[in-house]
Amino acid sequence: MGIQKLGCMKKRFSLLLGLLLVLSTLGWSQVVSVTPVFPIASDSVEIIFNATLGNGALAGVSPVYAHTGVVTDLSATPTTWRYVQGNWGTADPTVAMTNVGPNLWRMKFHLRNFYGVPGPESILKMAFVFRNTSGSVVGRNTDGSDIFYTVYQNNLLNVSFLAPSAPFLVSSQGAPINVSASASGSATLTLTDNGTTVTTTTGTSLTHMMFAGAEGNHRVIISADDGSTVASDTFYYAVNPPVTVAALPAGTLRGLNRVNATTMRLVLDAPAKTGVYILSDLNNYIADTAFFMKKTPDNNTFWKDITVAPGQVVTYQYYIDGNLRVADPFSETVLDPSNDQYISSNTYPNLPTYPTGKTTGIVTVLDADGAPYVWQVPNFTKPAEQELIVYELLVRDFIAEHDYNSIKDTLDYLQRMGINAIQFMPINEFEGNESWGYNPSFHMALDKYYGPAADFKALVDECHSRGMAVILDVAFNHAFSQSPLCQMYWDAINFKPRSDNPWLNPDARHPFNVGYDFNHESAWIKRVFTRTLRYWLEEFKIDGFRFDLSKGFTQVNSGSNVGLWGNFDQSRINIWDDYKDSLRLTDPTCYLILEHFAENSEETALHNMGFMLWGNHNYNYNEATMGFVGTSNFEWIDYKVRNWNSPKVMGYMESHDEERLMYKNLQFGNSSGGYDITNLSTALARMELAGNFFFTMPGPKMVWQFGERGYDISIDDPCRVCNKPPRWEYMNVPERQRLYKVWSALGNLKISQDVFNTTNYSHNLGGGIKRIYLNHASMDVAVFGNFDVNTITFNADFQHGGWWYEYWSGDSMNVTNTAMQYTLGAGEYRLYTTTRFPKPNLDFVLETEEDLFAGTDPLQIWPNPAANAVKIGYELPGSGNVSIGIYDLTGRSILAIPAGFQTQGRHESAFDLTDFPSGNYIVRVQHETGTFSKPLVVRR
Repeated sequence: MGIQKLGCMKKRFSLLLGLLLVLSTLGWSQVVSVTPVFPIASDSVEIIFNATLGNGALAGVSPVYAHTGVVTDLSATPTTWRYVQGNWGTADPTVAMTNVGPNLWRMKFHLRNFYGVPGPESILKMAFVFRNTSGSVVGRNTDGSDIFYTVYQNNLLNVSFLAPSAPFLVSSQGAPINVSASASGSATLTLTDNGTTVTTTTGTSLTHMMFAGAEGNHRVIISADDGSTVASDTFYYAVNPPVTVAALPAGTLRGLNRVNATTMRLVLDAPAKTGVYILSDLNNYIADTAFFMKKTPDNNTFWKDITVAPGQVVTYQYYIDGNLRVADPFSETVLDPSNDQYISSNTYPNLPTYPTGKTTGIVTVLDADGAPYVWQVPNFTKPAEQELIVYELLVRDFIAEHDYNSIKDTLDYLQRMGINAIQFMPINEFEGNESWGYNPSFHMALDKYYGPAADFKALVDECHSRGMAVILDVAFNHAFSQSPLCQMYWDAINFKPRSDNPWLNPDARHPFNVGYDFNHESAWIKRVFTRTLRYWLEEFKIDGFRFDLSKGFTQVNSGSNVGLWGNFDQSRINIWDDYKDSLRLTDPTCYLILEHFAENSEETALHNMGFMLWGNHNYNYNEATMGFVGTSNFEWIDYKVRNWNSPKVMGYMESHDEERLMYKNLQFGNSSGGYDITNLSTALARMELAGNFFFTMPGPKMVWQFGERGYDISIDDPCRVCNKPPRWEYMNVPERQRLYKVWSALGNLKISQDVFNTTNYSHNLGGGIKRIYLNHASMDVAVFGNFDVNTITFNADFQHGGWWYEYWSGDSMNVTNTAMQYTLGAGEYRLYTTTRFPKPNLDFVLETEEDLFAGTDPLQIWPNPAANAVKIGYELPGSGNVSIGIYDLTGRSILAIPAGFQTQGRHESAFDLTDFPSGNYIVRVQHETGTFSKPLVVRR
C-alpha cells in the first residue's frame, strides 16, 4: 500500500507588471507550520509538527521522527518525492524531532543542504510524513495524504491565508469564520467577500473574525499591496441551501446511473449525514450550491442529477458534512494519485488525467457513454460444474507485462492443457499496484494496473470463444481503510470503523480477518454485495465467483477461537442462501465457489444449496509426491466420502495460499538407494504421478498457475505476496515440458471422456500404492501409482477381465485374472482404459524464442538477496528518460535516482545498500514506454 504523494493547494494571485495566476501548496491544513512562512531554497527553516492535527495518529506519542523529501523540477509528477531523508523504522538522529510543547515537535535545518539538492535543481515543495520509532504509527493529512509545503522561488511579495486552512469551507449563514493571513513583507492587506471589503490593515499579518454571508457561493480574497507589487490569495465558502427532500426515481441504482447521453444521476448511501456536495471537474472541485445533493425521505440516501456533454469524461468525489471527501463506493474506475503514476501507457493507454492541484485522495471517473463494448460471444454456454478444470491465475505474475492483452495472447497455452475456466485472483481496485488483490478498496472498480475495462472484456470474449469460462476471485469478507465504506464512518484515533458504520464491524468477529470486517447481517452491506456482483455479471459477462474467506460472513463472534469459527453456523448459511438467491436472479447458472473450510456439516448444507467449495488437498498430495506415504490419503477430494450427493468439491493440489509441491519435493523429498526425490528429474516425474491421481478423479479441479511445469520457487521467496517470476524458460527444460504435456493429456481426457464424470467409481487412495477405478457405459478406467520410494508388488484388482490399454505407453494387456499381481517401481504410474487411444506425444520440442520469452521480465537484480550492494540490469524497448527507485513494501520511496536520457537496449546500474535495514523492498525502473518492478531482499 503506497503512501499518497498528493500535495495540497490554494489559489493565489501575484501582480508584477501584470496579473499572473499561480498555484500555492502552502497546505490545506496546518499540520506543519514553517518559519519563515515563505521559505526559499537558500533559507534555514524551522518546522513545527502538531501531532493533534491531520489524522492525529501521533497525538501523545513520543519520540517522533520526520520522514521527509522534496519535490523538484525533476520530479516525475507534482507529488513525487526526491532526496528522501530518514531511515524508516529506526531511531535515526538525522530526522529526530525535539518536543517543544504538548504534541508539538520541531526540527531545524538549512533547506538545500539538508536534502542535498544540487544547485541547478529547483526545489518546489517540502514533503513530510511523521512516525513513531518503528514506523507503525504515521502522522499524515486528515485524508491520509502526504503533507506538502511550498518552497518559493524568489523574495517577491507573497501573501497567503493561514486560516482557514482549506481552499473552501461549507458553512451556515451567520456562522463565524476565523481568518488569518500572512504577507512576506509590510503591505496594505485587504479582505473581501464576493468583492465587498470586509476589513483592511497595514503590516505583515491580518487576523479577523468574519461571518458567513447569504446562502450561495462566496469567494474571499486577501490582497497585499506594498506600492509596487500586488499579491493575493483566495479561499471559497458555500452557505448551504435547504436540503431538498425527494424520493429516488424508480429503478435507480447506487453509484452512477446514466439516465441519458447528458444526464448522470449520482447516488450515495450516507445515513445520519446532513449534507453532501459533488466535487468535480465541472465545479473545479470547489463546493458549489448548484451541486448540493438531494436527500431521500428516510434521511439515508443522497442523490443528484448532473449534466455533462455527450461522451464527456469527468472525475468526481463526494464532500460530506463539510469535512470529508471520498470517491464513490460504487466507482467503475478510480484515479489514485499515489499509484497511477507507475502504470505504463502500454498497459493502460490514455489513462484519464488526475485533477492535480484541485483535490486530494482518490477520485471516481465518470465516463458518460460507458465505453460500450460489442461482444463477439454475447451468449456463452458454461462448462458443466463437474467438468471444470480451473486455472487459478495472478495477472501480475503470470506474464511480465501484467496486462489483459498479453494474457489473451497466451490462451493457446492454457487451452492445450484442457483448461476450460480461468479464475483470476482479485482484479478489482485494491490498495497499491502490486498485490495479490485481497486488500480491496473499491469492489466494483477494475484495477487499472492490469489494463482498461475494454481490454478485460476482450479477454473474457476471447475466453468464451474458446469455450473457457471466466471466474473472478472476490474478497467480500472485508475492505481496507482506503475504501469509502471505511472512511465515511471512521474512528481516526483507533484507526478502525466507528460503531455506527452501516457496513463494517468496528472489530472483526472471527480470527484470520484482514482489513476491516463486513457485517453481512446488515442490509447496507447486502446492497453493496449484490449491486457490485451483478455489475460484474452484467457488464463483463463474468461466469461466476470464488469468494475469499467465505467463512468470515458471520456475526457470530468467535474472537480468536479458530475451532469455534469453523463450527456449524446457521446464521452464516442463511446469509449465503440470500446472496445465492440474489445472484441467481441475474444469472441462474453462475458459478458460486466458497473458500470455506468449515466443518463438513456446514459445507454439506452449502453444497445442498448449490455452492461449490474449495477442497484443499495440498498436504496429502505433497506428502505423497515427497515419498512420505504413511500419512498421505487423497480420498477427501471425493465428494462421496463427504456424503455429498453431487461433485461440488473444487479440489486442488496447490493454490496461491499453499507451498509449491515441487519446492518441497526438491527440499525435503524422500530417497531410497539411488532413487532420490530431491533430484530435479525425479521430482518432476513425481508431479506426473500426482497428476494421474488428480485429473482422473470425478469432480471439478483447480490448477494453480505454473504447477503444470513444476514451478519450484517457494511461496515465501522473497516474501509471500512478493512478485514471482513467470519462468517461461522452464518450457525448454525437457522434463518440465514433459510434465506440461502429461497434465495437458490428462486435462483433455477429462473434458472429452464421459467416464471421468462417472458416478460409478471406487478407489484406494491411502498408502504407497494408490488406485482409482472408473466405470461407465463408454469405457472403464483403472489408474495405478506407486508413491513409495521402493518397488511394490500389489493386487491389481481390475474391474473385469479382457483387453486393457495402457494410455501412456500404448501397450495392451489381456487380463485373465483380475486380482493379478502387478509390480510398479518407485514413482511409476499406469493409466489403463478399455478403449484404445493414440499414445500421447510427449516428445521434447524446443520452443522458439518468440514463443518462449514473450512477456519475460526485462528487469534483473543480482545478487538477490543482497547485503551491501546490488546491481540492476534492464532492457529498454525504446529511448527516453529513465528513473530508478527503491521502495519499501508500503510504497514509500527509499531511494530515487534520475538516470536521465538513455537509449534503447540493455543498461546496468549499481547501488550501495549499506544504509538499508534488512528487509524487503521493491525496485522500480520507470521510463517513457513503461515501468518494470521486482522485489529486492536485503539480508545481512
